[in-house]
Amino acid sequence: MTSITLAQGDITLQSVDAIVNAANSTLLGGGGVDGAIHRRGGPAILAECKELRAGRYKRGLPVGEAVATTAGDLDARWVIHTVGPVHSHDEDRSEFLVACYRESLRVADELGATTIAFPAISTGVYGWPMADGARRAIDTVRSVDTAMTEIRFVLFDPRAYRAFDAALNG
Repeated sequence: MTSITLAQGDITLQSVDAIVNAANSTLLGGGGVDGAIHRRGGPAILAECKELRAGRYKRGLPVGEAVATTAGDLDARWVIHTVGPVHSHDEDRSEFLVACYRESLRVADELGATTIAFPAISTGVYGWPMADGARRAIDTVRSVDTAMTEIRFVLFDPRAYRAFDAALNG
């Protein structure tokens, strides 16, 4: 049975099999969660991301897809990179947000991971409304058939934690 848990804090400090990175399509680091994972994980993550860009993902990782690299210096075995959608008031992009969680779990299962830590994908600079993002994240991981024993959402601030708590327990 899969346990869904919440933690407030820094996702780069989690001890799990796989840490999910809310990446940008370049896979070369950036701000927010992406920058933090690359900084704390060290150069091995960037080196594998560059290999992916030189090969299968020459044009970058498409929105809603997921791919794994080493976790470098993080207390995890893998980083699963996924690119969330930028929120739009004019276009429904929710299927891409759902795909980020679903595809990350698929990759984690293929790797043999049993514990995974997710950030609140797309709810930062990509502008996704926190309550809706939390509801879609929780609903998605609850609906996916996975071998995970623990799915942990690591929320950076109290507002995100409250939104995910409401989606999980409300």
